[in-house]
Amino acid sequence: MWPLEVPMSTLTVLMNAGPWLPVPPNGYGGIENVIAALVPELRRRGVRVVLATVGTSTLAAEDRIVTFDDGQFAQLQRPYNRAAGVAAAHMHQVARELQRRPEIDVVHDNVEVWGPVVLSAGTGAPVLHTLHWDLAKHPALYSGFDGGGRVFVNGVSASQLARAPAALRAHSVGHVYLATPLATDADQRVRPPKGDHSVVLGRISALKGQHLAARLAHRVGRRLVLAGPIGPYHRPEDLVASGDAALSNPDVRYWRESVEPFVDGELVRWVGTVAGAERDELVATARAMLFPLRWEEPGGTAAVESLALGTPVIGLRRGCLPELIEPGVTGLLADDEDGFAEAWRLADRLSPADCAASAAQRFTPSRAADEYVALYHRILTRGADLPGNAPAG
Repeated sequence: MWPLEVPMSTLTVLMNAGPWLPVPPNGYGGIENVIAALVPELRRRGVRVVLATVGTSTLAAEDRIVTFDDGQFAQLQRPYNRAAGVAAAHMHQVARELQRRPEIDVVHDNVEVWGPVVLSAGTGAPVLHTLHWDLAKHPALYSGFDGGGRVFVNGVSASQLARAPAALRAHSVGHVYLATPLATDADQRVRPPKGDHSVVLGRISALKGQHLAARLAHRVGRRLVLAGPIGPYHRPEDLVASGDAALSNPDVRYWRESVEPFVDGELVRWVGTVAGAERDELVATARAMLFPLRWEEPGGTAAVESLALGTPVIGLRRGCLPELIEPGVTGLLADDEDGFAEAWRLADRLSPADCAASAAQRFTPSRAADEYVALYHRILTRGADLPGNAPAG
């Protein structure tokens, strides 16, 4: 079906980043940040990369496939009959390009739902579809998924795959932890002194549990900074200017009803989206990164970044956190609110140097690239054996 072995020096991968945000993103964008870290390492290994993205992406690659001039993230909050065509148009273009590009050896897909559905029906190169999200979201698709012997999947943690429906798990070739450039030589960098704040980094959302962190900040008397967008609003002044019209957005409603009552501007602050050096400084000077999760986090990008910056993780024992954190060394995990509050109080006992050393060993883009190249070659050798094979991960 496909060549049994393609030399790494001639391997060509179509990296499907999707239509939502540029690569790298300007602030929020977990999947796009993962791709931005991975692609340069793949290219250093001689892999040719064709990047399917939006026109404002600046990540270097051998070639690009572009359907939209700019990211379409804001469309995600629109009604389905207005937003559905965005991913469809992007995948339509990807499928057409695959038909005319026989030099592509592997597709590395990162587009939720639309990616595996379209690519499993096509012809050409085998597909590695990375599962970045909660696998309980699409039960009708995942519980009966059939990749047609051409779509294989990998998780971003073992716990994520363990919760996957059996039909999807049967297509698994393993998991690869998320990586960050911050982990490269993290144990060699000089770290700034710690401030008096802790931080929750990420989109303000009920699943992320910022309301719990904000409420507990008053209980334990610890300063807390909330950093991340609220729906399409990246700055506090933009949200204020939107008025009540913004309440149609579920993240804005969550903010207004559950989080904002605890935000006093002193003990608890919301600073909007932070990126680049500003984000790194905020996290590196924090006493702890908090994960008051209300869901089974599949990958934990922010946790990996926190460790790389020498900041311990305090979280609820959910999702991938038990795989990423060494209790009492790089973080503390709790089973309930009382335990979370106590863990937060104990965060100062953890060593920033131990956090950085763990990240430098486990979460570098170099290590992720090696593991992904191995998976590319693995699916090239498996041909049409799935779904009859047992899960490999």
